[in-house]
Amino acid sequence: MRAKGICYDTGFLRHGVHSRAHFDSDLVLRELEIIRDDLHCTAVHLTGGDPERLELAARHAAGLGLEVWFSPYPLELTADEILALFTDCAERAERLRAEGAEVVFVTGVELSLMNRGFLEGGSAEERVGLLLADPAGRRERLAAVGARLNPFLREAVAAVRARFGGRVTYAAVQFEGVDWDLFDVMTFELIRSAEVAGVFREGVRTLTAGAKPVAVTGFGTATWRGSGEVAPRSMEIVETDPVTGAPVRLDGVYERDEAGQAAYVAELLDIFDSEGVDSAFPFLFALHSHPHRPDGDPRDDLDLASLGIVKVYEDRDGTTYPGLPWEPKAAFAAVAGHYRA
Repeated sequence: MRAKGICYDTGFLRHGVHSRAHFDSDLVLRELEIIRDDLHCTAVHLTGGDPERLELAARHAAGLGLEVWFSPYPLELTADEILALFTDCAERAERLRAEGAEVVFVTGVELSLMNRGFLEGGSAEERVGLLLADPAGRRERLAAVGARLNPFLREAVAAVRARFGGRVTYAAVQFEGVDWDLFDVMTFELIRSAEVAGVFREGVRTLTAGAKPVAVTGFGTATWRGSGEVAPRSMEIVETDPVTGAPVRLDGVYERDEAGQAAYVAELLDIFDSEGVDSAFPFLFALHSHPHRPDGDPRDDLDLASLGIVKVYEDRDGTTYPGLPWEPKAAFAAVAGHYRA
């Protein structure tokens, strides 16, 4: 792979509430140093809903020599709100690029599922449910997604390119039927589950056979035993607050399996590397909304549902990196070992 990356969350923003409550510049810089030096990454996929946070992290990453994938991540926004976010971020990304940084602009992630106006449903869960309901009409519903999404993408890409002079991409789920003529890089959220394991490698090979470079984002699995079998939905063991959507507790008792998570990520990296993927970004470095709570009720240990390659603490620091409130999981070593090799 040309670009060896990781996704770094600056905070998802839903209904005005940040998933990452505390965002300290010095902490972000230290974590990005670890991503470069210890994970051996050459690129970082910066996601989030706050343009100022994205720019701060992007400047730190660029200063460390990392390739920056500047990725505003809208959640539950309208088309007009998404467009306003993209134009703001495109101007910030261009300032950074003009100063010499290598920057790729990502015009959203799974927009049709994560936002309003492209599909029926008041939440991502409702939209997925309605999209997959009634098998008799499922193929037609899936095919119709691109007809709704592509007109918006054409408008968004035109607005971004008017402000940003670097490469532009979009992080898609395959059924969205994206018009890739609009973009410089084809980026897919490719997550292997048991249902597609037998054809997964062949599918990746098909995607990389075209003329444009292929990047993969969004792949990973949670930290409970068996999660890799249902990886696209491995976070769904969490009960959420019905008003805020914030995670509350697990819906049952699950067995921790850091080795299983590590093996899953390593296997996918091997596939992407050997099948000609240009850039890969496991999801993700840390998920701050899902802290590790090793004491007490096991249903309170939200890290079991986290795809993070580090486990985040609420009330203590880790031991591997003194002063930082997290500890690497086995998946951290798996990513580092692959990239170092």
